[in-house]
Amino acid sequence: MRNLLRHHLFWPVAALVVLLVANTVASPSFLAITVRDGHLFGAPIDILRMTAPLLLVALGMTLVIATRGIDLSVGAVVAVSGAVALSYIASSSDPESPVTVLTAIALALALCLLLGVWNGFLVSVLGIQPIIATLILMTAGRGVAMLITGGMITTVNSEPFKVLGSGFWLGLPVAAVLAFGVFAVVAFVVRRTALGMLLEATGINPAASRLSGVRSKTLTWTVYAAAGLFAGLAGLLISADTMAADANNAGLFIELDAILAVVIGGTALSGGKFNLSGTLVGALVIATLERTVTVVGISPLVTPLFMALVVIAVTLLQSPRMRERLTAATRRPVATTPAEPQPAARPDSTEVKA
Repeated sequence: MRNLLRHHLFWPVAALVVLLVANTVASPSFLAITVRDGHLFGAPIDILRMTAPLLLVALGMTLVIATRGIDLSVGAVVAVSGAVALSYIASSSDPESPVTVLTAIALALALCLLLGVWNGFLVSVLGIQPIIATLILMTAGRGVAMLITGGMITTVNSEPFKVLGSGFWLGLPVAAVLAFGVFAVVAFVVRRTALGMLLEATGINPAASRLSGVRSKTLTWTVYAAAGLFAGLAGLLISADTMAADANNAGLFIELDAILAVVIGGTALSGGKFNLSGTLVGALVIATLERTVTVVGISPLVTPLFMALVVIAVTLLQSPRMRERLTAATRRPVATTPAEPQPAARPDSTEVKA
């Protein structure tokens, strides 16, 4: 029991189970999944679809945090991605053409990758603090998106592009398949190769890792580029779901949700060891929590407070001090036997008697 309580996934999974039980109590058909036209429908499928963009952003955030960094610009990158893709499709003579859609996706992802490289350049080469370097793009990124869309909400009608947000593949949402597929590939690479160990070494002690031959600057540059790329893909999923590019609201505060997902998953913001599986569970907890607010019927006015209370509870239960107390509470007292009386000390034979 003690080992179970100390596991980094115990409390996130427990929170997820509690949320699912609460939803099931409020709506008995919550976990029901139906098949229509060969596709799966139901609240669990909706949660998977809602988790997809957040999981992609949180995945990149986990890698960045592992190197002692932070990326506050991912929300702006999400907005830029949707603005580029939909503006290109809207200006095309044939929005229904797969070539047009693929070109729009390629342009959006290329620009987001470039923005991630820019963040990595500021942090790894110029030595600017990550929170300041990414705050620059966080502030300017939405302005760039506004310039691309002309300050308007751009909408399009394109069935090939709509597939990203609301399409199905093998009965599952395309968005979920893409997000979880990318997650599986990244998890395999960082855990089955030396990349994960090098990232942890860079986060634990950048100077020592550099002296030992690790290219910490290159790794830092790479994770920021990956974070930008993943945020760009998340922006495509969000814009494809609404078929609109809103530079002001697309991806708003998603960087905070991503950081919460990483923290709930057990990754420390101080860098070093990271848990991708924990990030996955954290993203599911946040998406399920947002769904719970609707199912339980909580007023939108107190929704942020409700979400904050749940997150605070999970993070407190994961704190080292709370883990120690819970572990100590589960320990069985060790039975002790009374000590046997010791015989009195005998006088030394060499002692001279008075």
